[in-house]
Amino acid sequence: MVELYWSALARDVPFAKYHKNPIILAAAAELSKLKDFKGPKMKGKVTPQTIFRDHLPGALEGPYVSQFLLKNIPYLGTTIVQRYRTTVPGVDHLTKYQDWLSVQNGSLPPSPNVFDPKPRYFRNGRDLGQFVHVDITVESGLNAALLLLSYGNAAMDPNNPYLHSKTQVGFATFGPPHILDFVSRAARPALEATWFQKWLVHRRLRPEEFGGRIHNTLIGARDYPIHPQVLNSKALTKIYKKYGTYLLPQAYAEGSPTHPAYPSGHASFIGAMVTMLKAFFNESFIIPDPVVSSPDGKSLLPYQGPPLSVGGELNKLASNIALGRNFAGIHFRTSDINGLVLGEKIAIGILRDYRKTYNQYFHGFSLTKFDGTKIRI
Repeated sequence: MVELYWSALARDVPFAKYHKNPIILAAAAELSKLKDFKGPKMKGKVTPQTIFRDHLPGALEGPYVSQFLLKNIPYLGTTIVQRYRTTVPGVDHLTKYQDWLSVQNGSLPPSPNVFDPKPRYFRNGRDLGQFVHVDITVESGLNAALLLLSYGNAAMDPNNPYLHSKTQVGFATFGPPHILDFVSRAARPALEATWFQKWLVHRRLRPEEFGGRIHNTLIGARDYPIHPQVLNSKALTKIYKKYGTYLLPQAYAEGSPTHPAYPSGHASFIGAMVTMLKAFFNESFIIPDPVVSSPDGKSLLPYQGPPLSVGGELNKLASNIALGRNFAGIHFRTSDINGLVLGEKIAIGILRDYRKTYNQYFHGFSLTKFDGTKIRI
């Protein structure tokens, strides 16, 4: 919850300015002191380079936003430019107690989302949060697949049985139809597994609801058993000074979805799709001409830094989609990382089932799991 309060305060901070922004520096300092905080650190401390990121291999390298969410996507005879509609900065929701309580009881939101008239490249947490507000499921995974296919054979997994053939190419198997099918095929069963866990196992409350318990505890209306490090957080002090309550500001006018929080559906389906992409493409392939969004989100700039690999940027894509929901104020970190792992398990299961059906001389799918383990199926 402390991390979520800080990420709400940092929604409009451009990723490109994290290294010197006072909100980010204060958030990193407090998160570093929390003994139970499980986010990534450098030399035992949360830094502007690690804050609001995941431990996934390669996800800490380079810009915050994955290349698969920035670069142009080849699509049929045209190009998809990844500038998206986002909401205006500085407008958060359900920060007044009566508004929050009414929405908890099923009322319509008191005010709508307000949209920026100009589309933007992903530049901050608010932009990521809005993208994962309106996506259906498979768009981010399919976009990544289309971009990877445009790089040709050099980006394909070395185990592809057609890769070195002089007379044949992959199509129905080990070609674009196979890849696009499996990337989208993995998303739905991952969601089914997630919904089972949400409703029949965990039924965990949302951060929006937990924020109400924190507020009522701090004003003396209730006495919930909340950890002192949450109640004494500097982030809460800043929230109260800005909004007059201790509620967790929501990026969405309606607040969180009405199904339980754990695990995250977005994390599970992107975890499954990214796992499929790792199986079909070369994780060591270096992405050409990498870019980074300008602080205002109006343009892309050349990225200067260490090379960015397919594996690392796919992990970063998974992290961006999962943590985008955290920036919105509707998920916890544990919902994300365990959702990713659940989706990964589903995709691996599908690959194992289909591995037995191929007639080609095939050494098997190889990929690196989110925990860094390398496997072959």
